[in-house]
Amino acid sequence: MLVLTAEERAAVAGENGAGAAMAMRIVAEAARLMGAPRLIPVASAHIDGALYHGDSGTLFAEKLVAGGARVAVRASLNVGSLAPAGCAAIRLPPHERDMAGRMMRAYEAMGCEPSWTCAPYQAGHRPAQGTDVAWGESNAVVFCNSVLGARTNRYGDFLDIACAIAGRAPDYGLHRQENRLATLLIDVTGLSAELRRSDVFYPVLGTILGCMAGSAVAVIEGLQGCTNEDRLKALGAAAASAGGVGLFHVAGVTPEAPDAATALGGIPPRERIALAPADVKAALAGLSTAGETEHVDAVAIGSPHLSLAEIDEVERRMAGRRLAIPLYANTGRHVLAPLEAQGRRRALEDAGVVFVVDTCVVVTPILPELDGAVLMTNSGKFAHYAPGNTGYAVTYGSLGECVESAVAGRLVREARAWS
Repeated sequence: MLVLTAEERAAVAGENGAGAAMAMRIVAEAARLMGAPRLIPVASAHIDGALYHGDSGTLFAEKLVAGGARVAVRASLNVGSLAPAGCAAIRLPPHERDMAGRMMRAYEAMGCEPSWTCAPYQAGHRPAQGTDVAWGESNAVVFCNSVLGARTNRYGDFLDIACAIAGRAPDYGLHRQENRLATLLIDVTGLSAELRRSDVFYPVLGTILGCMAGSAVAVIEGLQGCTNEDRLKALGAAAASAGGVGLFHVAGVTPEAPDAATALGGIPPRERIALAPADVKAALAGLSTAGETEHVDAVAIGSPHLSLAEIDEVERRMAGRRLAIPLYANTGRHVLAPLEAQGRRRALEDAGVVFVVDTCVVVTPILPELDGAVLMTNSGKFAHYAPGNTGYAVTYGSLGECVESAVAGRLVREARAWS
């Protein structure tokens, strides 16, 4: 049974205004539905609900603003439907464009940071290990839990902003230590070191993890010395898209897993899965829906948003060459600003790179409408969502393959070491 504190009951009663009362009621009702015994304070929030999906979302946000609601904790904003920072053209009809803009302005009016990125953890929003937060957006949630070691559930649209205003979240799920222990062990030591150190591997491994784990917590053995933050970002994003993963551990890498035994809480796993090269080949093939074709109409990278290091890698691989087809580089303001300051944005755009900032090509109409179109990507998340959201078939490949294909104007493949 949920028990509210005197302060929380006062907020529900309207002591802090109508907007704050509405938010606290939403959080309390969610806690009752989840069977949480209490609410807990949160240190920050990441808001996914500012992406326009219909007029009701805009009206909900504006009602909170009209009620005087303000966020009680730091709250960064996920991608929106528009690109106020400029760059790529968006093909939203006038009514949808107006409502999307109103929604974005409403969230900023409540005190949310205009970060407009799905990678807030690479834009300076990095809660400390063990901190309770209320984050939305599946990749941000899994990165926050897994790589930073902060504690959040997957907070859906509108509950995320309610938690930010209330400064509270339901005490259940991944906020509780007992629910953060791994029950599944995935062993990748049987794969070649070259494969485990390759960027192309991590979205594939994430897809395997999502399909095998569902919403269970897994620990991965065999990635020591192979990872970096961008690879873990790609792994988590694919796992959260292919399944309901909110937390994974990597033995010897992530903060709650100095070793596999610790991540498992000293209890043998309910299942141990040793991946073989054939498993990885099958999962990699499954990320492509375009079939056996060399045709590519466009390349899109940056889901989650590209880091500055990833832009550096694109620039290095382009080596001053021009692109034959557009390469859509989805990223945040925190990356675009230094590129502009260094004069690199203009040079990349002149070579054919199209920067998509504050949003991405899969959540708002940016890609041209083409029959039988094929999109190439190095993102496991794009590979999952692009066919349904854009109508483009997908060809999945490494970042190097994406750049070379954009230069050539057709599919270019690299050799891979599987064993």
